[in-house]
Amino acid sequence: MREAGLVTVPGPHRPPVPAHHPEPVLELVVPVFNEEAALEPSVRRLTAHLRETFPYPFRITVTDNASTDATPRIAARLAAELPEVEWLRLAEKGRGRALRAAWSRSRAPVLAYMDVDLSTELTALLPLVAPLISGHSDIAIGTRLAPGSRVVRGPKREIISRCYNALLRSTLSVGFSDAQCGFKAVRRDVAERLLPLVRDPEWFFDTELLVVAERDGLRIHEVPVDWVDDPDSRVDLLATALADLRGIARITLALLRGTLPPTGLHRGADGPPGRLVTQFARFAAVGAVSTLAHLMLYAALRPAVGAQVANALALLVCAVANTAANRRLTFGVRGRAGALRHQARGMAAFLVGLALTGGSLALLHHVAPDASHRAELAVLIAANLTATLLRFVLLRAWVFRPRRDRTGAAAS
Repeated sequence: MREAGLVTVPGPHRPPVPAHHPEPVLELVVPVFNEEAALEPSVRRLTAHLRETFPYPFRITVTDNASTDATPRIAARLAAELPEVEWLRLAEKGRGRALRAAWSRSRAPVLAYMDVDLSTELTALLPLVAPLISGHSDIAIGTRLAPGSRVVRGPKREIISRCYNALLRSTLSVGFSDAQCGFKAVRRDVAERLLPLVRDPEWFFDTELLVVAERDGLRIHEVPVDWVDDPDSRVDLLATALADLRGIARITLALLRGTLPPTGLHRGADGPPGRLVTQFARFAAVGAVSTLAHLMLYAALRPAVGAQVANALALLVCAVANTAANRRLTFGVRGRAGALRHQARGMAAFLVGLALTGGSLALLHHVAPDASHRAELAVLIAANLTATLLRFVLLRAWVFRPRRDRTGAAAS
């Protein structure tokens, strides 16, 4: 199997699962909705694979999300015929709801799930759960976006997946590479603390669980997988994408407000919940000083070079000074290492904000050429507030985000 890696700051190992465990060590959940064609061959193949390769007792739980076809009947028959298979019927749809229900009732030390289409090659299953059984890691995820993964899927899904995970990294500063691969595992003692903190009952469940876990410094193990897209997938890409965007916005607001609760399992790199609020307060103070400096510099330069040149020079000088001040005062980065990279990225973040404010005003003039000065002022205020929040997110998640080495430890 190809090499995997950790993506969080290493914490203390948890005790390993005893070698002779009388009950199932692994509870593997297979969520299904109207999967009458794929269910039986997939469950039989999965059962045969685990019987041959998995060295511990296991259980496969088919969790039916309110199917309206023959799926419940097939699941019940499989549960009656195969001693390792159980069936759980839910009255409502939702992958997150299915995982919460099945994982919450399980007593297995390791909980996992995979999609019924078995898009992930089954040889990755043992490498996925082994670090959890040994106590090395808290969560393990399959990734289609890491070096060593082999993926067969159409360009549309490939682009959506990469854009989604890039959005996560830029907004929430996550370190894991693939949030939505349907192939994950978690230790039960960790799940018992995480599940009450995860609100989403559908497709964003995976992402929210990982964000909460990583924020608290839990060990997330990544396994590169071979993955073949299911052309008959039941996933509504547009509805799922919109739901995920709403989830990202909700988590971002919770982080900004400092209301995302910690698990209490391990204190991670983000420190106490109030640190984000402190960073934003310092960012706002630096911004206020930068604005005052810009006005003073503009006033000094305008008589000599004119309004546009004076404004451009003042903005450039203050953008550099603003990045340097935020680097030292807001995000606590010291030394010269990475200073040029930080300035380049800070300038890019500044230009994004400038484009947002300028574009908002241009759009107003295009839609309402005779807009009043009051309307212009209102648009600029709204755009500047949005640009300020966006700049803070970019500075925190991209510009000054610590690099990680191969074991996941933050590197300066």
